[in-house]
Amino acid sequence: MMLTPEEWSVVWLSLRIALLATAIAVIPAILLGYALARKRIRAPLIVEAVLQLPLVLPPVVTGLLLLYLLGPQTLPGRFFARLGLPIAFGWFGAAVAASVVSFPLMLQNVRTAFEQIDPDLESAAFVYGGGFWGAMRYVTLPLAARGIAAGVVLAFARAVGEFGATIMLAGNIPGLTRTLPLAIYSAFNQATGDAAVLRLAAASVALSVASIAVHAVLTRKLYRTDEAGTTL
Repeated sequence: MMLTPEEWSVVWLSLRIALLATAIAVIPAILLGYALARKRIRAPLIVEAVLQLPLVLPPVVTGLLLLYLLGPQTLPGRFFARLGLPIAFGWFGAAVAASVVSFPLMLQNVRTAFEQIDPDLESAAFVYGGGFWGAMRYVTLPLAARGIAAGVVLAFARAVGEFGATIMLAGNIPGLTRTLPLAIYSAFNQATGDAAVLRLAAASVALSVASIAVHAVLTRKLYRTDEAGTTL
């Protein structure tokens, strides 16, 4: 079942937006995941509840809140608009919406990866003069790399499938913000034929299966330990 050129453009747009959404979330997820894993945040239960909120809120509600916070009349909205990156009803807004919704999934994986690392290994790096950033660079991040990568893949898959927050914040604009889920929705409502809907749905399933397969490969040996008992 071959996609039409227009449908391929929708797929590529979805992939670009999902990649940007994932990139936006990576650094905050690493920093917050480490801080939560090492109990370096005050009132961690409250902070974690706020960070996990997009996971349980209806996506349309998340999109509505983002529109109120980042819309064209807000200070952040005007700032990004001056940079040529309007958030509301623009492709950058679609990436922001997907990033916010997928962020909790990445954070969970990253935090778990850090929790599996023996803090004594980090302490040893401090003792030998590595300092915090030296310990992060040579000990913590290499050991957590597989878990971080798994979180990135899972967040990317969620970003590709994002619908509710995207349509609220970025709209459903052909060629600009119409990602794969929105294209399926539009094709179904426009009664353009079951063939188009099925082709787009098949592309969505293929991307999801590929993401799940990569995630499984990354997590299969995440908690395997070597003979010395060090988490790999």
